[in-house]
Amino acid sequence: MRVTDTSDLWWKTAVVYCLDVETFLDWDDDGVGDFAGLAHRLDYLAELGVTCLWLMPFYPTPDRDDGYDVTDFYAVDPRLGHLGDLVEAVRTARDRGMRVIADLVLNHTSDQHPWFLDARSSKDSPYRDFYVWHPDPPDKDRQTVFPGEEATAWEYDEKTGEYYLHNFYSHQPDLNLANPVVREEIAKIMGFWMQLGLSGFRVDAVPFLLESFPGGDGKEAHAYLREVRSFLNRRSGEGVLLGEVNLPYEEQERYFGGVEGDELTMQFDFVGMQRLYLSLARSDATPLAETLAARPHPARDSQWANFVRNHDELTLDKLSDDERQEVFDAFGPEERMQVYGRGLVRRLPPMLGGDPRRIRMVYSLLFSLPGTPVLFYGEEIGMGENLDVGGRGAVRTPMQWSDSPAGGFSRAPSEELSVPVTEGPFGSEHVNAMRQRHDPDSLFNFMKLLIARYRASNEIGWSEVRLLETEERDIAVFAHELRAEEGRMVAFHNFSPEPRRVRARIADVDGSFVFADLLREGESRVDDAGLLDVELDGYGYRWLRVLEPGTKRLR
Repeated sequence: MRVTDTSDLWWKTAVVYCLDVETFLDWDDDGVGDFAGLAHRLDYLAELGVTCLWLMPFYPTPDRDDGYDVTDFYAVDPRLGHLGDLVEAVRTARDRGMRVIADLVLNHTSDQHPWFLDARSSKDSPYRDFYVWHPDPPDKDRQTVFPGEEATAWEYDEKTGEYYLHNFYSHQPDLNLANPVVREEIAKIMGFWMQLGLSGFRVDAVPFLLESFPGGDGKEAHAYLREVRSFLNRRSGEGVLLGEVNLPYEEQERYFGGVEGDELTMQFDFVGMQRLYLSLARSDATPLAETLAARPHPARDSQWANFVRNHDELTLDKLSDDERQEVFDAFGPEERMQVYGRGLVRRLPPMLGGDPRRIRMVYSLLFSLPGTPVLFYGEEIGMGENLDVGGRGAVRTPMQWSDSPAGGFSRAPSEELSVPVTEGPFGSEHVNAMRQRHDPDSLFNFMKLLIARYRASNEIGWSEVRLLETEERDIAVFAHELRAEEGRMVAFHNFSPEPRRVRARIADVDGSFVFADLLREGESRVDDAGLLDVELDGYGYRWLRVLEPGTKRLR
C-alpha cells in the first residue's frame, strides 16, 4: 500500500535527533546510559523542538562495534534496561509529539548470535544458509569497509573448513538476504518493533545489504527493498525507512525507487555534506552550490535527509584526493584526527575553532536546505570530541548535561563509565545543556529558534533546491529560494569572515511584496530594478519570508 495522504508524510517536515541510549543519561548510576535516563530527558528534547528520535542499536551485544554486533534482534541489552523500559520511553516520546525510529542492522549479526553459533557447528545446520559461505572464495583479497582493520572480507572457519563473508569486521558475519527464510525473519523483526511503537527504521549501509543477491544488475536487490517498504507501509501508514547510502546522486536515485518512490523513504545526503566541508575549507560556497543544484528532486513520498555530523567518521570519500586533503588541512591536520584515509573523527565546533558565528551559520544553512534536518546528540550545545578515545568513538562521548563530574551523565566513578567523557575547552565545564538552556544567547536557544522557524516553514521540506542569481556573483555567498504550495522564502549564507552585500534577483515579485526577516526583526522590499539588497555580517545568514501584498500570515 502506498502512502497517499499528505498528512502521513510527517518526515517531510520532521526534525530527527540521533542518540545512543548508552551515552545519553545513566539513571541507575552504573556508568551506562539507559532507557530510564532517556525517558527523563524527553522533555528536554521536546523543548528543543525534536519531532523524531533515532535510536542507535540497543539490542543485546558483546559491544565490539558499539552495538552494531547484535546477538538478539528481539530484545534490549540488559545494561540499558528491558522491553518495558523501551516501551515506556517510546510511549512518553509519543506523548511529547515525538516519533521513534531505530537502527535496523540487517547486514550482519555478531559471531555470538545463536544463528551463527549453530551455522558454524555443521554444514548441515538449518542456519547454515543464513550466512554466506564459500569453500574457496574467488576474491580472497576482497576488502572490508574499514581499510586497514581486516586483511580480507573472508574469514576461515576451522570447524567446517569454509570461509564466511564479513564486509565489516570478522566478528560480524554477513547475513544472506538471498535466502527467503532470512527475509521472512527480518519482516518479523520489523513487525515486532513496530508493534511496540516504533515508526520506522534507519537502515545501515544499504548498498552492502544488497550484495548478497545474485546477478550484477541489482534487480533482485531493489525488488527486496520494495518488498521491505511495502511491508512497512502495510503495517503502518506512517512508517519510514531512513537509508544510509553513500553513493553518487545518480545511484542514490535508484534506492529511492525512481519516479515510483517505493524503496527507501529517506536517504542521507552524503554528497552534499562533503561538499559543504569543502566550501567551509575554501570560504567559497561554489562547491556546495554546484552540487546541490545537481541534486535530484525525489518522488513525492521520498525525502533527502541533510546533516552536518553523524555517529560515524565524517567521511570525505566522494571528494577528490586533492579536495580531501584541503579539508584535512583545514579541519583535521593531525593524524589522530583522520581515519581510514577518507574521514575525520571530529565534531563541528572544534573543527571551526569554536567560532560561534561560523557554527551558527552552518546550522542556519542546515535548517534552511530543502529536506529534513538530522542532528547528532550534543550538536545543539556544541559538544566536541575526545581524540584520546580513538577512531569513530571520539565523537560518541557521553552527553554533557551539567558542569558536574562526568557532565551530569552519571554519578558513577569515572573509571566505571562505559565511555570516557570529553575534557578541555569543549568539556562539560564549558559546554553543557543546563547552562545553555538558561542563556538566551546560547547555541541551544539559537537551535530552538532555527527549529521553530523551520517547523513553521513547510516549504523547506517540500521544495527543491533553487539557487538565486546575485548581481555581484560573490562566491562566498550561498543564496537559495524555497518555494512550494505551503509558502515561499529566500535564504542567504556568507561563508566568508568578511561582511558581504549582495543584490539578488527574485522572480515574480515587485515592490509591493514584503520580505520579512525570520531570524531577527525587520523587513525588506525589492528596488525599482527588481533586486533585493541583502547585507550579511561575516559568516552571516538571513531567512526572509516572501509575503504577497495583503498577506496576513505570521512570520
